[in-house]
Amino acid sequence: MTHRVSHAVLAILGLALSGCVTNDPAALAAHDPFEPTNRFFFDATQKADRAILKPIAKGYVAVVPKPLRDGLHNVLTNIDQPVVFGNEILQGSPKSAGATLGRFVVNSTVGVGGAIDIATKIGIPSDDQDAGITLGKWGLSEGPYVFVPLVGPAPPRDALGRGIDYFMQPLDDVRFPGSKTLNYSRIGLGVLDERAENLDTLDQIQRTSIDFYATTRSLYRQSRDAKINGGKPNTQNLPNF
Repeated sequence: MTHRVSHAVLAILGLALSGCVTNDPAALAAHDPFEPTNRFFFDATQKADRAILKPIAKGYVAVVPKPLRDGLHNVLTNIDQPVVFGNEILQGSPKSAGATLGRFVVNSTVGVGGAIDIATKIGIPSDDQDAGITLGKWGLSEGPYVFVPLVGPAPPRDALGRGIDYFMQPLDDVRFPGSKTLNYSRIGLGVLDERAENLDTLDQIQRTSIDFYATTRSLYRQSRDAKINGGKPNTQNLPNF
């Protein structure tokens, strides 16, 4: 269900963007031909964040003790390890895949379902891989920058990657009483956890940015390029502001 809704949203967004191409040289130089529409969706998302998500995240941080928040974060991270493992296999990195498998087994058992990150404590490194990164390592270009309302940056390569990651997540295919509720809860808690983890960071970026939209676009691309290029940003392909 979530998979179909996501594709429907992207399809509708594609139709909306198709008639909103700009001729602004600065936007085109930044590989952002849909900048006016992207900015509109970005501003709408920021308003929704300020009105709903940010206050909830701040309340969550204020009420829930940090050890419990860390435990939830660890569980959510552990649930995504099969996706990381699958992408490491596709990237031809058996050593990293073996480490990720080890992390998943150790944290799922000794770590009480992932609530305690035992693997890091015993020297098994963590990794952060997804299908968008995999496609980038295979040579697929990012494509034009796209901002999806309430979702965030989703240029074609990363949007395709999200669809691939969906099929790698075992929980999305398991069916049992309450499985849909569990999956929706996982998604909702993931959004809350991510927003709570970045409260101070996003506030600082916004305070120091002349153009918050352009700054987040640049930071997003730098982060993705760094992950694709083994930790080093691809300075040749950064947008020209």
